[in-house]
Amino acid sequence: MKKIKYFIYLAALSMLTFSCQNALELAPQDYFGDGNFWQNEAQVSNFMVGLHKQFRDNQFQFLRLGEMRGGTYSNVDRQATSLNELPVIEQRLEETSSGVGSWAGFYGPILQINLFIQKVESIGFLPETKKSYLLGQAYAMRAYYYFHLLRTYGGVPLILQADVLNGTTDAVLLRKERSTEAQVLAAIKADVNKSVSLFGTQASTTDKSQWSPKAAYMLKGEVFLWSAIVYNTTADLAEAKAALTSAAGSVLLPSFANVFAYSQKNNNEIIFAIRYRVGESEMGNVAAYTYSTFNFNGLHYKDSTASAGVGNFLVDPLLLAATNSAQVIQRYAYTFELFQSYDLGDTRRNATFYDYYKVNTAVRPFVPTIKNTALVKFLGTIETNKRYFSDDWPVYREADRLLMLAEIVNAEGGDPSAYIQPVRDRAFAPGKDPKPFVNAGKDANELAIFTERTKEFVHEGKRWYDLRRMKYGAEPLVFKSASHPFGVLDKTTQAYRILWPIEAAIWTNDPLVKQTPGYTTARPN
Repeated sequence: MKKIKYFIYLAALSMLTFSCQNALELAPQDYFGDGNFWQNEAQVSNFMVGLHKQFRDNQFQFLRLGEMRGGTYSNVDRQATSLNELPVIEQRLEETSSGVGSWAGFYGPILQINLFIQKVESIGFLPETKKSYLLGQAYAMRAYYYFHLLRTYGGVPLILQADVLNGTTDAVLLRKERSTEAQVLAAIKADVNKSVSLFGTQASTTDKSQWSPKAAYMLKGEVFLWSAIVYNTTADLAEAKAALTSAAGSVLLPSFANVFAYSQKNNNEIIFAIRYRVGESEMGNVAAYTYSTFNFNGLHYKDSTASAGVGNFLVDPLLLAATNSAQVIQRYAYTFELFQSYDLGDTRRNATFYDYYKVNTAVRPFVPTIKNTALVKFLGTIETNKRYFSDDWPVYREADRLLMLAEIVNAEGGDPSAYIQPVRDRAFAPGKDPKPFVNAGKDANELAIFTERTKEFVHEGKRWYDLRRMKYGAEPLVFKSASHPFGVLDKTTQAYRILWPIEAAIWTNDPLVKQTPGYTTARPN
C-alpha cells in the first residue's frame, strides 16, 4: 500500500467514535462536508485507503481475539504484567473483565464501510470495473469484521445500512438488539458472496496489502468451512473447497523465514497482508513479545558455555537496543512447551522463537531457573541504527489455504496428505522430515492438521479459532479431553465461555442488548 495518510475527510465524515461509556451510539459525531465529497474518483479511492488504514489499526485486536485464548501464552518471566490481557489468557472473562470492550471497536469501521457502500453504489462517474472492485473490497472487509464478531460474541447487533444518511438520527431509534448467530452468519455469507460477485473475473492487484479477489475467496473458504463444521451445515464444505480452489495461484516460499522478511513484501506466498513500512507504521506489539535489555543484567544466557559456568551472558542478542530500548518490555510470552514441541530440524522453530534461560548465578554450574522465548517471527529491520518492527502481518497466505483444504478433505473422509505434506516439506530440509504425514484416520488426521497449524501460524491470530472450529470426534478441540492435549475449557462448567461477555456499559446504554448467555449480569431493577 502506498504511504497511507489519514485524510481529514475521514474524520469529517466519521459517523461514530466509540467509547466504553457509549458503546453502541449510532448518531454521527460530526457530519459536515458530505456535500463536498464523493465528487471524483480520487476521493472515492482515497476513502478506501482510509478504510484499509483503519483495518491496519485493528491488527492487534485481530490477534487478541484469534490467538490469546488459545493456550499458548505464558506468564513465566514476563518483565511487566499486562493486566488487561490476563483474564483473556487465563480464561477468566466476566462482565467486569470482558477482555475487550465496545464490541472490540469494530462498529466504527463497519459504519464507515456502510457509508462507503451506500455512496459508491449510487455514484455514476466511476468506470464500472473500478466501481465493482472498490465495492468488492468493501463487502469483503465488512464480512471480515462481522466474522470476527460472530466468532467472538455469537449474535451481535447487525448494522448493514448507513442509517444516519437515511434520516434516522434519534439515538433511541438507532438502538439495536443482538441478532441471532444464524442471522449474523447469513449476513456474512451474503457479504462475501457479494464481494466475490463484484470482483468477478478481475485479476488481483500486484499490491497484496489491500483486499483483492483472491483474498475474498480465502475469506469465503474460511467462512463456509466455519459454517460447515461449527454449525453442521455440511453442504458448505463443497462451497469452502471451491472458494479455496479459486484462490489458488500462490506458492510456498522455499524459506519459511522469508515469508515474513521485511525485504520480501508481496512475496509469492502472501495472498493478503496488512502492510507496515519504515517511516509509515510499525506493528507495535511485537516488541512486547521480546525482552528488555535492562532485565538481562547478568542473569540470562543462551548457550552451553554459560551453563558450564563460563559466563557468556546475554546482553542484546536480537539488537533491540537499536530501538528505544527503555520502552521495550516483555508483556507477553509464549509457553516454552510450544517452543519445545518443534522438532530440532524444523526451520520454523528458530524462525519463530529465540530461546533464552534465566539462572541463579550463585550456583555453579548454572542451571536454568526459568526458560523463556522471544518472538523473532516479525522482528522487522534495522535502518539508520534503529530497529523498526515493520514486517507485514499476513491475513491469508498459501500455507493457510493448503491446511484449510487439508481440513476439508479430512472432513470429507479423504486423504489430506497432498495438502499437509508440502507444508511439512518446506519446514524441513529436503528429505529430512522425521515424521512424514501418514493418513491415519479422521481424528488422528485432525490432530495432525491442528498441530501443523499451531506451529505454522504463531502470532498470526488463528489458534483460538482453530480450537473452536476443529474437532476430535464430535467435540471441538477447545474442550479438555483425555483423547487430545489441546483443550483449554471444561465443557461441563465452561462451555458458555467459548463466547466472550460484553461489559456493562453496553447494555446500560442500550437496554435492547442482552448479555452473552451464561455470563451473569447485574442489571438495575
